[in-house]
Amino acid sequence: MSSVATTPLNCGKLIYRNLEFTNTNEVHFMPETTISTPLKIGLLTVVAAYFLFTLHALLTTSWVGEWESLPPTLRLVIYVEDIGATAGMIFRFIASLVAFAAVAVYFTKRSLGEHTTRRILMIVLFSEAIYWLGLLPSGLMPIIYFRARQPPLDALIALFSSDIPCLVESTAIPVALFMLVAKLRPRKSVREAIRWSLVSGTVYIFVFWLVNTGIWASAIMQKGFDYLTVYPENLAGFVLTVFGLLTLAGFAARFTKKYWGTESLRSLNLRVAGALITFLGLWFLWNYLTWVFLGRNELWSVWYAWFLGHNLDLWLLTIPLIGLPLMFSKKDDASGDSINL
Repeated sequence: MSSVATTPLNCGKLIYRNLEFTNTNEVHFMPETTISTPLKIGLLTVVAAYFLFTLHALLTTSWVGEWESLPPTLRLVIYVEDIGATAGMIFRFIASLVAFAAVAVYFTKRSLGEHTTRRILMIVLFSEAIYWLGLLPSGLMPIIYFRARQPPLDALIALFSSDIPCLVESTAIPVALFMLVAKLRPRKSVREAIRWSLVSGTVYIFVFWLVNTGIWASAIMQKGFDYLTVYPENLAGFVLTVFGLLTLAGFAARFTKKYWGTESLRSLNLRVAGALITFLGLWFLWNYLTWVFLGRNELWSVWYAWFLGHNLDLWLLTIPLIGLPLMFSKKDDASGDSINL
């Protein structure tokens, strides 16, 4: 069970079926001034991972027709969820392709120009927002068709561990990204673009905490607390998710509040931003490597089924390659006025 194909499914579907910043500155997003080699490599690696991971997910078709043998109601629910998620995945593929092409062109020409950069960012962010919006049926369909028929306690558990997280991720992230896209339009103030970039980043981290905490809750309800106490690696993953991601979201919110009225990138502390990016990526990397090095049959649960097989954000384990160069930038360059190392 160590090799699981990524499919365009999501936390809600997985649980109830019981399957065992970009920012811009005043002139350019990627300014014509020099960018350090480590940051260049990191940026190229991350967008390449974003593109390749999304392409793999889009080309994985093992889910097609999985609803055919199911009872009528469940068949309808799974069909609608799969179609919605796949439609969203097409938009994420567009976002990843445009992002990868833009970075490749930038490395060739060294400048894209302000107008082009804004357009590219708007396309990428808008398409990413549509991807998350495509997960909305996964939060709505179980509530409409299943929860009223379940025992109250079971329905309540499913609501808080699955349905609400899916509804939040498919609404909060699109709203934040749509607002950011609106603020990137020509003649809009840089302050508003920076503000909604920070808000979007914070919302992402909060959503990751909410969704993954729900998955851990489902795993514990299925396996019991021994699943944590007997296996220290599971306990570490649980603590890092429930408390670690929540703490990281708190720091991101504090960072957003501190720089809420920032007029330009030069006022941002990129070392702190780099730390937030790095720790988020390390959370993904920790959970992935836990299974790679310690995974075995008795550890398998809905948590690993979700994280390894249905987690379409796993490419984020590469983002420390962007965060670390920012974290260890020179003191004089730790603001958005310069990103040289």
